Amino acid sequence: MATSEIGLKDRLYQELALKAELQTDGLAIDSQTLQFIAPGVKTQESVHCLFAMDFEVYKGQLPAYFRLPLGLVVPFRWNPKAQNRLTLDGERVIVARGDHELSEATFPERPGYYGKKTSDGAAMETIGLLGAERQLFVAYSNECSYKEKGEDCLFCNINFTADTYGEREGVFWKSARQIGEVYAEARRLNLVDKVTISGGVIPERRELEYYNDVAEAIQRYGGVEDFNGTAVVAAPIDLRNIDRFKEAGFRTTAMNIEIWEKGIYDVICPGKSRESGGWDHWRAALEYAVKVFGHGHVRSNIVAGIEPKRSTLKGVEYLSNKGVVATASVWCPNPGSELYGHRAPEPAWYIDLAHQIASIWGKAGFTWANLYDSNAGVETLQHDIWRIERETLPIFKQSKFAAAAE
Repeated sequence: MATSEIGLKDRLYQELALKAELQTDGLAIDSQTLQFIAPGVKTQESVHCLFAMDFEVYKGQLPAYFRLPLGLVVPFRWNPKAQNRLTLDGERVIVARGDHELSEATFPERPGYYGKKTSDGAAMETIGLLGAERQLFVAYSNECSYKEKGEDCLFCNINFTADTYGEREGVFWKSARQIGEVYAEARRLNLVDKVTISGGVIPERRELEYYNDVAEAIQRYGGVEDFNGTAVVAAPIDLRNIDRFKEAGFRTTAMNIEIWEKGIYDVICPGKSRESGGWDHWRAALEYAVKVFGHGHVRSNIVAGIEPKRSTLKGVEYLSNKGVVATASVWCPNPGSELYGHRAPEPAWYIDLAHQIASIWGKAGFTWANLYDSNAGVETLQHDIWRIERETLPIFKQSKFAAAAE
């Protein structure tokens, strides 16, 4: 008899626990295994288009992500000091700790448009990154204007990433035409269902004009009217600009508040606090955006682990009740950020947080379409829990087919 659905859920939660550990603590990898995986040749490589999410600087090709046996997606975060490592076992790549195998790991093929050029000669993979669930992520700018006054968010290394990797990897400001051409090629290859446009904070008027140009280019080169796009922006001082993002053709918008506790926000996010209207204005902008885009069509992220869990959950619940899909990311105290050298909470802390967020989403009446359309990636712990509880991960269908065949 095939494994019961209850047994499958138990195994998925075991896999989720490992995923949480690999995200919070990172992974080491040896040169032989890296050569076998061949990121940038055979498999999809990580590109430093916005943030460097590794624990140390690495100026070579590293994997973007991998899948565990039941299908959960783990973003690769290189940490040479990690207890867990990727290593070879014959022709298999495994996650190991000491001499003990924890899991097998499989890596995605390099997407078909990676290695191709835009009409002006830019490498397409430096413009749009392909996520594990057919989501294209574009970072139009790999720098943030808060740098000019020394007011970067303390957890953020966007400007450090640009200085460290930008010139070497050819990651620069993206034109609207480049984005349109990359979207069109990814769509031609049937690789993409949605696109997120994001980047560092730039002056408000310039941001609005740029996003309008990008939407027009995607529609023109992609040959689509509805491109299922998310505009990730700073909260506009003039809230009427939010209407214009929707008018441009974006289905959803995102304004990442980052921290919910106002006093902590002022310290951790000095630029957002002083230059973009402050915490109260960001909250008001999110609530206004729901009126424009609709319930479940606005997203805001909190970097989880910097403030107390109860504060993060308070923010997630408040925003969700207002119709904002509030998410929480696993904090990586990465090099170049002011908080480099700090430690994120334990994996179990994040799993508990994710369970509570998934429950809040359910009470808020969000659908999977809301969660998918509003997010740049749906491989977070809370997204996994949502799909495990509703039995919508592909492994459930495969298990039912296997049971029917017996």
